[in-house]
Amino acid sequence: MMTFILFLVALAGLLIVMRRESGAKPAIGVMVVVGVLSMIFASGWLALILFVGAAVTAATGLPALRQGWLTPRAFAMFKKVAPKVSDTEKVALEAGTVGWDGELFTGRPDWHNLLINRHTGLSEEEQAFVDNQCVQAVSMCDAWDIAVERADLPKELWDFLKKEKFFGMIIPKEYGGLGFSAKAQTAVLQKIAANEMLMISVGVPNSLGPGELLVKYGTDEQKKHYLPRLADGREIPCFGLTGPRAGSDATSLPDAGIVCKREIDGKEVIGIKMDFEKRWITLAPIATVVGLAFRMFDPDGLVGDTKDYGITCALIPRDTKGMEIGRRHCPIGSPFLNGPIIGKDVFIPLDYIIGGMEMAGQGWRMLVECLSVGRCITLPSGAAGGAAYALGTAGGFTRIRRQFNTPVADMEGVQEPLARIAAKTYIAQAAVNHTANMIDKGEKPAVPSAILKYHLTEFQREILTDAMDVHGGKTVTLGPRNYLGIGYSGSAVSITVEGANIMTRSLMIFGQGAIRCHPYVLKELAAKDNDDINAFDDAFFGHAGLIFGNAARAFTQALSLGRADVPFDSASRKYAQAVARFSAAFGLCSDAAMTTLGGELKMRELISARLGDMLSNLYLASMVLKNWHETQPVEGEKEVMQYSLGLLLHRTEEALEGFLQNLPNRAVAVVLRAVTLPLGRSWGNPHDDQTRKLARFISTDTPIRHKLLAGTWTTEGEGSVENPVATYNSLLKDYDKAEQLYRKATKAYAKGELPMTALHPEQRFEAALEAGIYTKEEAEFMRKYEAVVLEMLTVDDFPFDEFARNKDTVIDHNPA
Repeated sequence: MMTFILFLVALAGLLIVMRRESGAKPAIGVMVVVGVLSMIFASGWLALILFVGAAVTAATGLPALRQGWLTPRAFAMFKKVAPKVSDTEKVALEAGTVGWDGELFTGRPDWHNLLINRHTGLSEEEQAFVDNQCVQAVSMCDAWDIAVERADLPKELWDFLKKEKFFGMIIPKEYGGLGFSAKAQTAVLQKIAANEMLMISVGVPNSLGPGELLVKYGTDEQKKHYLPRLADGREIPCFGLTGPRAGSDATSLPDAGIVCKREIDGKEVIGIKMDFEKRWITLAPIATVVGLAFRMFDPDGLVGDTKDYGITCALIPRDTKGMEIGRRHCPIGSPFLNGPIIGKDVFIPLDYIIGGMEMAGQGWRMLVECLSVGRCITLPSGAAGGAAYALGTAGGFTRIRRQFNTPVADMEGVQEPLARIAAKTYIAQAAVNHTANMIDKGEKPAVPSAILKYHLTEFQREILTDAMDVHGGKTVTLGPRNYLGIGYSGSAVSITVEGANIMTRSLMIFGQGAIRCHPYVLKELAAKDNDDINAFDDAFFGHAGLIFGNAARAFTQALSLGRADVPFDSASRKYAQAVARFSAAFGLCSDAAMTTLGGELKMRELISARLGDMLSNLYLASMVLKNWHETQPVEGEKEVMQYSLGLLLHRTEEALEGFLQNLPNRAVAVVLRAVTLPLGRSWGNPHDDQTRKLARFISTDTPIRHKLLAGTWTTEGEGSVENPVATYNSLLKDYDKAEQLYRKATKAYAKGELPMTALHPEQRFEAALEAGIYTKEEAEFMRKYEAVVLEMLTVDDFPFDEFARNKDTVIDHNPA
């Protein structure tokens, strides 16, 4: 018995040392002390095991002992198995900063580092712009007219956007721009996301494009000329990066620019002769200036000793000789302005290079640095805004749509997708708002940008699918009354652009994060490249301590022992503790994958994707926790927050399970399962009670519905196009009164107090008035209420030959 007790003491002591990553000396001390006690009071075998363990720990853990025999061998082995990092990968890894994503890799996230930078909201000027100019812009958008009738925004809207400097949000005020914060940019895009074409037209010039590149890298002359003209819309920019053979692998650009001499106006000029072919370039059909990425060569050494400069970015005016521009692609869903750009024997001066010759060959770094910020804002913000718009319409429609004498929102089959819509919208809003706040605090979140781009655009697609499902026939019939169909059709665009989602999940999130965000891997690789054995010793054995620490933390916290100390209230504390627990499990699994697979991990994309899923869901959960911690909750928000976090933790555990099932080294997988899931899985799908609550919250007039809709377009003023969210909000305000009167009429009909032929609601209202069941006021109220309901349930129809572009091909199926 005493032997068993001492064994438990030794185990507990070692787990405490490992959890704290206290180093070899405390571990040796625990084993020696318990070993001596075992010799005196219990088993000599236990003492022997502990003494041997202490000796091995000393030989491998004490620098003075290990550096003579172990470190050189480990260093030699590491040089053989460490993955080779290409130059383009190095640029991507060095771009941006490491913040909360790095904390999640440690297995012991310091919540203070997340909460120290509070989201303080927008400035008065920014909020006024969102409340006024943005509302005015989106209220000018007739979705059917824009997408089908004209395939463009109306001229008066283009003029308004230019006048109010929508295209100059990121341009500093000194150059005539708005100089908005990242938080303001995301608020603007969320507000106008009710119309997909408007959001894309405004978002792209403020994301990856000439404007941001000029602000960060342009010469003074380039800034002075272009930035004021971009800010007020005199210049419309586009950026040509992708082409037929360069998509997700943008570094494989085949478009070449050759430094050469040409005679211009009788003078010999050194410039760049270019041939290029670009596709899928947003705003290209109307752009007046083209940002272009190409591979720059100087074979004759006309500007220096470098022959292959690499990827370079230049600004080319639309009317440059040899450039063909103006044709359009037809994007699925919403025909936003997008098209090809082709250049044949185009000659440009050297000063067209963004930043001048000093930035020649720096294009990939420029693009990666800009993309890491832009991808945090444009598409994720559009996804969050689109999600809120879908929530507003889906919640409203399912409440007014009655089947079997009851609103379909009260049917559990409908409540499940409604709850998912509510949770994913809440997560998306928290993620974009608080990540934008990080950017405003000076961070350049490379890994979070990939997380937000992938997961929030996937959320948008899933939300729109759920919203379409609960609407039924209302939104599968296209026409002016269909407020979701066009956006649903176009959701694939967000999935594909700015880094295809498949690639982002499979290669970027974990692939970039594993090296960039890990506390030691980058240091180990640097030590290898510099052949610095001392730096390697510090990094490698610090890494070893992290592995043991994460194993101890993951195991003990899975058993509810020594839960992490987190600065959250009782409503959210257990979720934060679960994030800390899974952070340790994620860190341990990451190291296991890198150790057992080595360089092969690059090719094991499904393994990388599941680790990326774990990291992503932990990051999103952290943003929800931060949002809950900093904002004033409204009635119903606690339930939405808890459902959202439960969903994210379930997804985290699901990714962990998938990783453990598929890790090639099965022995390691068995050990990892015993450590990370000793009691099995603990986070299932949210409970049905939560589902019912969330569905009712967003389908009735509640504070949480209004809070979730605060960032989207909810107003309807004189002269604006009809806003279905505003209409549904108005109907929901009167819903309780209307529901009582619906029931009164239904009950009277069931009792035979109304004519059996009164099948339509309007007929029952009139019959109820005649029978004295309704007062005049009640009947009038229901006439008006039901008229609006019927309009929201109605779909469009068209003349038989409406959809044939060539009317001559129309067949008369019923000739006279």
